[in-house]
Amino acid sequence: MPESTAVSSTMAAMLLVGHGGVEQLHYRKDVKTPLPGPGDVLVQVTATAKNNTDRKAREGLYPTKEKGDVTSFAMGGTPTLTFPRIQGADVAGRIVAVGEGVDAERIGQRGLLDFNIYADERRDINLTPDYYGHGADGGYAEYIAVPADQFHSIDNPELRDAELAAMGMCSYQTAYHMMTSAHIKAGERVLVSGASGGVGTALIQLCRIVGAVPYAVSQPDKAAALQALGAEAVIDRGDLPTFVERVLEATGGKPIDAVMDLVGGEMTDLFIDTMIVDMQHRQSYPRLSIAGASGGNLSEIMWTRIYLYQVQIFGVSHGTREEAEQLIAWIRRGELKPVLHAAFKLSELHDAERYFVNRGSNYLGKIVIVPDAQWDTHGAPFALTNAQEQRL
Repeated sequence: MPESTAVSSTMAAMLLVGHGGVEQLHYRKDVKTPLPGPGDVLVQVTATAKNNTDRKAREGLYPTKEKGDVTSFAMGGTPTLTFPRIQGADVAGRIVAVGEGVDAERIGQRGLLDFNIYADERRDINLTPDYYGHGADGGYAEYIAVPADQFHSIDNPELRDAELAAMGMCSYQTAYHMMTSAHIKAGERVLVSGASGGVGTALIQLCRIVGAVPYAVSQPDKAAALQALGAEAVIDRGDLPTFVERVLEATGGKPIDAVMDLVGGEMTDLFIDTMIVDMQHRQSYPRLSIAGASGGNLSEIMWTRIYLYQVQIFGVSHGTREEAEQLIAWIRRGELKPVLHAAFKLSELHDAERYFVNRGSNYLGKIVIVPDAQWDTHGAPFALTNAQEQRL
């Protein structure tokens, strides 16, 4: 039997019962509380960051063969998203029980989940990505059972639980893996698309940590906030025919060394254009890491441009144990900062989903979901302002 403090046998949770709209998310208060198995810990959830992958998985927007397929991850060959499923990958909370083989002294520790479901023990590679909230139940609930070695203790008193969740691995590890895949080095100019979202704001900070120079693609009214995070300049998507010219103006005419693409669609070809100017003075191959397709799942690119200019393209999904542990070390040392936009109650996840899709120009960073029982302590200080609520 697991060692634990008093835990109710049932809990509140939001269940995803099928592919579709927010009506497929059902709030229940009688869901069986999970038990920690051997090597596991039971975490009382205090906050879980919302990610775009929650919506995309719910709507079945992960086709890999037929572009119109309604499906989700099946990287290991068999679909792992089954219904009902509790979503939510970026979990912060406190250990309240431990399974066999786990030191009972861990009870009471606050921490952050490495959201990956790893297929094996390799630390340097992750070929069949899956994650909590998709292939196993996640954090849109009062409790979650996870491997003890993937729940990393964080005792930084300057970070509130909602802020800690906003620094979750789904965004930060994806961002870091985009950079490690493209071998980003100090001094390189890196173009960051979708810069105001969770992965984008993580990329800006991580570039500065490794000494690279990030150029953000976002709306002008977010420029001050993004520059405060570390962006060298902020380029508006604006008029597409002048986009490349405006990027080069920001860099002083020097080519972008690598692009971190979260947009796809018609922008990807323009991103490549920012890298293949003045090739004779480049110090490295042009590199493009892509980890999203918010601007469209199909792009028209001339392959002659790719191989003649030797553009290296890296598809990125999730990351490795090594990268997760490096990120945790930076968080513990206070070298990464949370970018938390607002908190919602778990019972109001429908509102959070609608707000996320229709977010306005002042949106920056992450939304977190807080169990109703934890709201007064961990959610209320970060509730939406009246002006923000008007957009629900």
